[in-house]
Amino acid sequence: MKATFQSVNFTADVKLIDFIQRKLDKLELFNDSIINGEVYLKVVNTSSKENKEVEIKLHIPGHELVVKKSNRSFEAAADMATEALRRQLIKHKDKPRMVAS
Repeated sequence: MKATFQSVNFTADVKLIDFIQRKLDKLELFNDSIINGEVYLKVVNTSSKENKEVEIKLHIPGHELVVKKSNRSFEAAADMATEALRRQLIKHKDKPRMVAS
């Protein structure tokens, strides 16, 4: 799957981008109609230690799935976000479709 990455308030490391890309590629096992994805990595200015935020938008035909997760590290936030997207993709795939008659 083709994904675009944007990092806000910092420069993302290549290893981090590769890690998230591998996670996103695994999502295609659950729904093969994913068109593309957008990943936003942000360092939020808060007093909390969980200031690393990952927002992922997946475009599938007719819908856009959006997940935003925060954690102490980008890797942990990406794990949580891709797991939430996996659940959404399974739910979306299992929904009965309206058939035009």
